[in-house]
Amino acid sequence: MQTKRTVFGNRLLPYAFLLPQLAVTVIFFLWPATQAVIQSFQREDAFGLSTTWVGLANYADLLHEPTYLNSLKVTAIFAPAVTLLSVGLGLVFAVSLDRLVRGSRVYAALLVWPYAVAPAVAGIMWWFLFNPTIGLLPYLLAAVGYRWDHSLQPTDAMILVVIAASWKQVSYNFLFFMAGLQAIPKSMIEAAAIDGAGPVKRFFTIVFPLLSPTTFFLAVINLVYAMFDTFPVIHATTGGNPAQSTNILVYKVFVDGFIGLNLGSSAAQSVVLMAIVVTLTVIQFKWVERKVTY
Repeated sequence: MQTKRTVFGNRLLPYAFLLPQLAVTVIFFLWPATQAVIQSFQREDAFGLSTTWVGLANYADLLHEPTYLNSLKVTAIFAPAVTLLSVGLGLVFAVSLDRLVRGSRVYAALLVWPYAVAPAVAGIMWWFLFNPTIGLLPYLLAAVGYRWDHSLQPTDAMILVVIAASWKQVSYNFLFFMAGLQAIPKSMIEAAAIDGAGPVKRFFTIVFPLLSPTTFFLAVINLVYAMFDTFPVIHATTGGNPAQSTNILVYKVFVDGFIGLNLGSSAAQSVVLMAIVVTLTVIQFKWVERKVTY
């Protein structure tokens, strides 16, 4: 089989095409990451007028800081919950829509729309829905005997931010699962149905194994999303409260760095957060990917 190759008339032209992307990567990722690593070994005053090299002192302080250890615990609950809920709902909606004959395009458009909503707007919307004073959902919960108040109850606050963050990401997962379902040969499912396999058995023996590459990819993407991109949701809904019960790691970096002006500790926290995400991603690719069927 002959492979088509693109031939450029000028040797510099391919590098010119790559230059914008490389510039964005260097300016908005590599340079800030390098600055964060350097700052994590320093201690600066609030105005940045004096800098002292402290080595690993900022990292050592994190191990003895109760609020940071609490953020680790909160993130360990929040990130898997958002990943499981958003990926699970995306799969359920995709499978349900794949079985729908009429109106599938309309439902698909409605399911995709939430992805266009900004995270902060999504957080504010769910904050209004769960507002103990004016919200509709607390009123319905009160009718069944549950008094909702996310401003006082840590469990309620965690449920609120998990729902708000997951709702924003379901549309993204839905699109990928729909593409994966459309790539599965219908003849395989029809053959299994002729052999007597029911819908549940066909899903777990044929559909879901063939969707494993898509599921693995979305698990990695959603975990990174939960660790980094959920900052606007937290900021718009709970602000890390009550009693630091929703103060995830990325939000604590903001609070200590931009509000507390403790730049050295904030930089150390950002480096640790990046290391955690990279480690989890490597673990997923090294061990979880072995169970993926390509």
